[in-house]
Amino acid sequence: MATAKTQKALLLPARAGKYAVGTVPIPTPAPSEVLVKIEAAALNPIDWKIVDSDLFTPIIQSFPYIAGTDGAGVVAEVGAEVTTLAKGDRIVFQGWFANPWATFQEYCVVPAVFAAKLPENISFDEAATVPLGLVTVWSAIYNTDPAAAGKSLLLPPPWEPDGTTLAGKPAFIIGGSSSVGQYAIQVAKLAGCTPIIATASPRNAPLLTALGATHVLDRALPAPALLAALPRLTAGAPVALAYDAVSLPDTQPLAYAALGRAGRLVVVLHDRVPAALKEEDAAAAAAAAEAAGGARARKTIAHAFRNVHEPANRACGAALFAHLGEWLAKGVVKPNKVEVLPGGLAGIPEGLARMEADKVSATKLVCHPSETP
Repeated sequence: MATAKTQKALLLPARAGKYAVGTVPIPTPAPSEVLVKIEAAALNPIDWKIVDSDLFTPIIQSFPYIAGTDGAGVVAEVGAEVTTLAKGDRIVFQGWFANPWATFQEYCVVPAVFAAKLPENISFDEAATVPLGLVTVWSAIYNTDPAAAGKSLLLPPPWEPDGTTLAGKPAFIIGGSSSVGQYAIQVAKLAGCTPIIATASPRNAPLLTALGATHVLDRALPAPALLAALPRLTAGAPVALAYDAVSLPDTQPLAYAALGRAGRLVVVLHDRVPAALKEEDAAAAAAAAEAAGGARARKTIAHAFRNVHEPANRACGAALFAHLGEWLAKGVVKPNKVEVLPGGLAGIPEGLARMEADKVSATKLVCHPSETP
């Protein structure tokens, strides 16, 4: 148990303010939670977007605000109802967008069901790169809670008897070298997709093929060239899953157009596929169905939501974390490459500025809260 009563944390004092290190109380875990001494916390784009974006206003309930949702560390205290974890366990976990569950501090609490024990082959730094990226992919494909409709493809997970929906079918990943894109490739491999085609800068092709991509296309190619390459790479088989880890106005139409008639698309930002493209596709699908005398095939779009603490994500998240330790041990899930920021929590603002300026590629920025001056 932590003997001190206060700790250092990175605080946002007000809307559109500037992050700065301050002091807050060390929280006490609820009966179903554990207190974690955070050894590594990873940065994510939402951590800079949340500062002054109206899109995230509902997330911040009060100021000063503590951000950060990806963490790894050592269990310091165990809630009375927890039986799966013990003091001293090394864990990886996903936090939430509020204190006491946020990770840009020295200690936080986390529900035990949203934590996994770390195998010896995975460092704290590596582990901290996993939660948000993996959950963003997993929950958007394999959350079967009806409340997740529109935010998940609602497919049964691979460990279920009927969890083979995507096996043997082509997948197309846009933004393969991003953190989310790297996990999308790995989940597609776990699902049995083949081939797995990703877009990225050519310099990142070796990394993506090591993760499971069978082909890497230059992201700088125009959309028509990318679409023309797909039938050749899939031997004419329709793309069953497209995951757009970028989800800008120019990538979403590409991902949607790449799908076969009954294909499934996940976007990480709000759906921006042009209505005209959807209408054109629907008309073509209706004509094909009429000519064949069968039912009309429909494309499906899901907008990923990224956190296991979301009510509709809780059961899916608990199931994922129940498997995560084994997957990390066996290399089924491989962490992102890591760059450790100097200065502990004090180094986060500069790291977020680099991310906002698009100066981080194929790497996850991580800090060590205990190294904060």
